[in-house]
Amino acid sequence: MFERLEEVERRYDMLSHLLTQPEVINNQTELQRLAKEYSELGRVVDLYRKLKRVEEEIRENRRLLSDDEDEEMKGLAKEELQHLTREKEKTEEELRIALLPKDPNDEKNIFLEIRAGTGGDEAGLFAADLFRMYGKYAEKNRWRVEVMSRSFTGVGGFKEVIALIEGKGVYSRLKYESGVHRVQRVPVTESQGRIHTSTVTVAILPEAEEVEVEIDPNDLRVDIFRSSGPGGQSVNTTDSAVRITHLPTNMVVTCQDEKSQHKNKAKALKILRARLLDHARQEKEREISEKRRNQVGTGERSERIRTYNFPQGRVTDHRIGLTLYRLSEVLDGEMDEIIDALTTHYQAEALKG
Repeated sequence: MFERLEEVERRYDMLSHLLTQPEVINNQTELQRLAKEYSELGRVVDLYRKLKRVEEEIRENRRLLSDDEDEEMKGLAKEELQHLTREKEKTEEELRIALLPKDPNDEKNIFLEIRAGTGGDEAGLFAADLFRMYGKYAEKNRWRVEVMSRSFTGVGGFKEVIALIEGKGVYSRLKYESGVHRVQRVPVTESQGRIHTSTVTVAILPEAEEVEVEIDPNDLRVDIFRSSGPGGQSVNTTDSAVRITHLPTNMVVTCQDEKSQHKNKAKALKILRARLLDHARQEKEREISEKRRNQVGTGERSERIRTYNFPQGRVTDHRIGLTLYRLSEVLDGEMDEIIDALTTHYQAEALKG
């Protein structure tokens, strides 16, 4: 690890010098590229330099323990050594995490796709609850949410809702939310007070750039039809809704929220591009190792990842065994404790591998 850290530090110092050169300063593309790399290496170098300082202080305190005859000084040195040893272990752990290969999608915007699963109207209502939860979390992080497509149930829930969430580090924070979310509660329509179990699926797809996914227009079938709103009400009287079918994969995307056919088509293509990128990523990961299929992040949607139990006010994430008894706060967008725990868990798993 230390040879690699020396190499990183040398590269960091070289970039520091390069960023002052006129030929770089005058080339905006090169300046942005080098500045981004310099910023990314900065945390690793700061930790490495901190580690070197701590190790130097450890050596100094050990020297005091062996050379100094003053018992009081020896006691202070011994106490300081215990503190420094803990500091060294913590810094080494942070360095190992900082050196993990960076997920290239971490800084990307995402498409959030929420679909009602088993449970009828109750599943649709919970899909709306989850959409509100992610919306509140986005608001707290100052991210922008744009609804791309939605399909309502007759009781105010969602059969499906797709939104684009834009902001710093969106994918890195929400990438572990993909999977089946289960709710246990008494529906308002239940006269006997029985608890019902319903499910909702969540998919987190990084937004794809056009250069990442090329779509051959000949591979697309585009159907235009009239939009319809909740309960069959007409949204508008023009044929502006768009359904795009990607023939090679049979993926279908429908958008009807906009009054403009062109805007609906542009939105549908954005969603399709993200789904195709996610599909390609899943295929690549399956090729690398069949064992990794059980890990979160491979796009597997069938696994039940979390339960929201209303009678107990409980949220349980089954992947890491985390249970919180503050359901209402979580549904109000207070998700950091769950997300931080998931991030720490999967970083530790990556370190083992």
